[in-house]
Amino acid sequence: MDLQSLKNRFSIIGNTPSLNHALNTAEQVAATDLTVLIVGESGVGKEVFSQIIHSLSARKHNPFIAVNCGAIPEGTIDSELFGHEKGSFTGAVDSRKGYFETVNGGTIFLDEIGEMPLGTQARLLRVLETGEFIRVGSSKVQKTDVRVIAATNRELMEFTQKGRFREDLYYRLNTVPIRVPSLRDRKEDIPLLFRKFVVDFAEKYKTKPIFLDEEARALLSTYTWPGNVRELKNIAEQISVLSKTDHINAQILTGFLPQASKHNMPMVTGTPVGEFANEREILYKLFFDMKKDVNELKKMFFEILQNPSIAGQTGNFNRESMMNELKEDIQPASLHNPSISAQVSSNQNLQPVHLSSNQPLIIDNDSQGHYEVDESLNIMDKEKELILKALKKHRGRRKDASTDLGISERTLYRKIKEYDIEE
Repeated sequence: MDLQSLKNRFSIIGNTPSLNHALNTAEQVAATDLTVLIVGESGVGKEVFSQIIHSLSARKHNPFIAVNCGAIPEGTIDSELFGHEKGSFTGAVDSRKGYFETVNGGTIFLDEIGEMPLGTQARLLRVLETGEFIRVGSSKVQKTDVRVIAATNRELMEFTQKGRFREDLYYRLNTVPIRVPSLRDRKEDIPLLFRKFVVDFAEKYKTKPIFLDEEARALLSTYTWPGNVRELKNIAEQISVLSKTDHINAQILTGFLPQASKHNMPMVTGTPVGEFANEREILYKLFFDMKKDVNELKKMFFEILQNPSIAGQTGNFNRESMMNELKEDIQPASLHNPSISAQVSSNQNLQPVHLSSNQPLIIDNDSQGHYEVDESLNIMDKEKELILKALKKHRGRRKDASTDLGISERTLYRKIKEYDIEE
C-alpha cells in the first residue's frame, strides 16, 4: 500500500517528513509479530498507529483491544490483564478471564505503559518472552499468542534510571520504536487539519464551515498546541458551535485558545516560568520605585547643598533639623524595616548623620560639585515591605493581597512564613 492510500484509509492528514517516516515504519513492521513501542506526547494519535499496525497485520481478523494502564487501579490491573480465580481476593465471586486470554491470537495495545506497576511489569515481561501467564490466585501456567503494542508519553529510559520501570522490559518493548511527532513539529499540517475538522463539524451540526483570515491562520500555526491534535479538534468544534460568525479573525480565535496569552508572550531567555516569574514582577516594581525615590533625594540635596538659603527662606538653616527631616523622607522609600544609613559629606562641612546601622546611603560631593548617590539595597527587605503594604491595604485578606502583588496565594503564604510576618 502506498503512503497516500494509507493516509486516506485511516484519515491521516499531513505530509511532514517525521510523520511520513512514522507511517512508513508502522506499515513495514505490521507484517511481523515484533513488539512495538509508540512514543509521543498526549493527543498526537498514538492509538491510531496501533490500529494501523493491527489492520495491516496477519492478525487483522482477530481481536484488538486497547487498555489504558494508567486508568486501572494498581490492585486490580493484574486481574484485568491476566484474569483471576474464584475466591482469589475479596470480591472475586467467580473466575474471570483476563485480556491476554480473551485476545488470544490478536493484538493488545497497552497505552500509558509507564504507569504500569512494577509487579505487573514482571508478569508482562514473562508473557513477552515465553507467551506464558498465570491467573491471580492460580498455579496453572497458561499460554497465549498475543502481539503487544505499547505506547507512552513519558521517556521510559528516565523511568528506568529512577527505578520506576524495569530496564529489561523497556528493551523488550522497544524492539521497534515509532516516534509520533507533536503538532508544533508539524506546523504546515495545522491549517489542513483544522480545515478538515471544521468541515466535519459543519456537516455534523448542519452549519456553514468557518473560515480563518490571514492573521488567524498565522496565530493557529504559531500556537504551541500542548494538547496536540486532540486540542486542535476540540478548538475547531468549539468555534464551529459557539462562534456567531463564520469568518474568524485573530481576536476571535484568541478567545478560544486558553493558553494563547502565555505561549505567545515574550520572555527573558533562560529564566524559568511559573512562580519565580511572578516574584520577578515584584522586583521590577521595587526597582522602579527605588529609582524614583533616589532621583528625588539627589534633586533635593543638589538644591540645598548648592543654595542653603532655600532652607533659610522658612527659618534658620539648621543642618541637623534638615537631616532629621530627610530621614523621614527616606524611610518610605526604604520599605518597612529600613536598613539604611546615610553619610553626607560636602565642601560645606555637613556632618554625617546615621539613619540606621547596616547599609550606607552615601552622598558624595566631588571637587566639580557633582553629587553621587551610592545606595546598597536589600531585595528581601523590599519584598517584605511590599507584602506588608499589600496585607495592610487589603486588611489581611491574602487572596486580594496576592492578586495585587501579582503572585499566587500559595507563594504569598510561603513568603509570610519565610519573613515571619505577623498578620
